[in-house]
Amino acid sequence: MFYWRKLGKVFSPQSVEGRNWLREFAQAPDTLVLDDVLRVYFSCRPPADTYGNYVSYSAFVDLDRDDLFKVRRVAEQPILKLGGLGEFDEYGTYPVSVIRDGEFVRAYYAGWTRCESVPFNVAIGCAVSSDGGKTFSKLGSGPVLGYSPDEPFVISGPKIRRYNDLWYLFYIAGRKWKLVDGKAEPVYKIRMATSQDGIHWKKLNKDLIESRIEEDEAQASPDVFYANGSYHMFFCYRYSSHYRGRQYGYRIGYASSDNLTDWVRDDSKAGINLSEVGWDSEMISYPHVLELDGKTYLAYLGDQVGRYGFGLASLAGKLE
Repeated sequence: MFYWRKLGKVFSPQSVEGRNWLREFAQAPDTLVLDDVLRVYFSCRPPADTYGNYVSYSAFVDLDRDDLFKVRRVAEQPILKLGGLGEFDEYGTYPVSVIRDGEFVRAYYAGWTRCESVPFNVAIGCAVSSDGGKTFSKLGSGPVLGYSPDEPFVISGPKIRRYNDLWYLFYIAGRKWKLVDGKAEPVYKIRMATSQDGIHWKKLNKDLIESRIEEDEAQASPDVFYANGSYHMFFCYRYSSHYRGRQYGYRIGYASSDNLTDWVRDDSKAGINLSEVGWDSEMISYPHVLELDGKTYLAYLGDQVGRYGFGLASLAGKLE
């Protein structure tokens, strides 16, 4: 099994001044290694409007490579503008996953739109940066991965990878909406699509991870890496109702595969759980594994799905 030693909370949005669009949340960390800093992308929100509705923007924080608890820079503006009237990303970008593509950096992100019968719907878009990942421009007004007969709503949580010259997009797809105490709650499962060019995608059309805690278990953030002859996935999961507290909230799970399509789940190997007290004592979620200067780290969210920031843990031992 893996064993992660918690280092603590690294970044809190409440510590940033002068950016009203970045007041709460630092969700779904994803990284880009630069010469002297580790750039961590995340999604944040301004205060809710008078109706309690949020929008979500995506930003980055640069951490000093010699001291990951030292913030060197926080993005002055969102990395990507929200979509125009009626577009799929009119009300938010969350989460985002980045990858180098030659001299460019690509970002795959979930774009949010509001609905009437349920709170939202989501599809996945793509944007490109030509300035080293500071700002991004959308490839077009629509998503690159959207709804289909087998995946009718909430296409979200993108994690982009390339293996053997093939693009892989791990993501989540909604299976149903459940009414819980009069409120619609989404149930979603982890899926995968492949592409030759990163734009036109072929969906695998099957759930990758079996449910464990209940049939309507919701799964998110499928972070995949290759090590020692196998593919490894860290992800998060929760109950379908009353999940905003400690008992039924998010936990981090683990699965492995030899071929990227067939996965064996074994959460006992994840190696990280709730703290007894503190910022991650109610839930932990949205894991992201990264290697930096000979060490392996896990970035993750704490209570209230990252309302107060993200933290880091370091791997004891090797990836295997």
